[in-house]
Amino acid sequence: MSRYRAVIFDIGGAVDLEFAWEMALDGAIASACGMEGIRVDPAMVEEASEQAVAAFAPDVVLYMIETLCGGEPATVARVARRAEAMTGRLDAFQLRPGIEELLKRLIGQGLVLSAIEPRWERLERAGIAELFTRDHAVPPIECILVGDRIDADIAPAKAAGMATIQFRSGRWRRQRPRSEAETPDAVVADVAELEAAIAALVT
Repeated sequence: MSRYRAVIFDIGGAVDLEFAWEMALDGAIASACGMEGIRVDPAMVEEASEQAVAAFAPDVVLYMIETLCGGEPATVARVARRAEAMTGRLDAFQLRPGIEELLKRLIGQGLVLSAIEPRWERLERAGIAELFTRDHAVPPIECILVGDRIDADIAPAKAAGMATIQFRSGRWRRQRPRSEAETPDAVVADVAELEAAIAALVT
């Protein structure tokens, strides 16, 4: 019998594609820079994003803005405020194709599903909120964490004793572990690979 009884999802990246959100955010940063007379193109924004991810920046957006603005504090603060104003109320949730069916199959196998700090109203609008348990009593040693970020998802979950699966997607798709403590038990790039990775852990 498997020791794993729950699968915890970081919603962004695994359940939510985040493509529309990332595009909107990158566009807002570029526009906000433009208002300061700083001309940036998509390649420059992409490079700033790659640098932020590679640096394991805790605040990727701020790191990107600092990079694009040359680090000048007042300019960075204004650009950050404008970018937030442009995207703060944006709802760009995109349910990953095939993920709802997988979630239902996992429940059918007797697994408890939970989520890291989800925006429940978005899950409700997507019709999948009822698939997740808001509060569960499953100890970390019996949980599998699925997330797209090494720094914010995989490393903390491993430190807590969970099994981990990195879902390479979106902005963090190229993030790689820097040590054994950050190395996931499995790495996947689509729903079929995720299902196989979970099956390998629970069997």
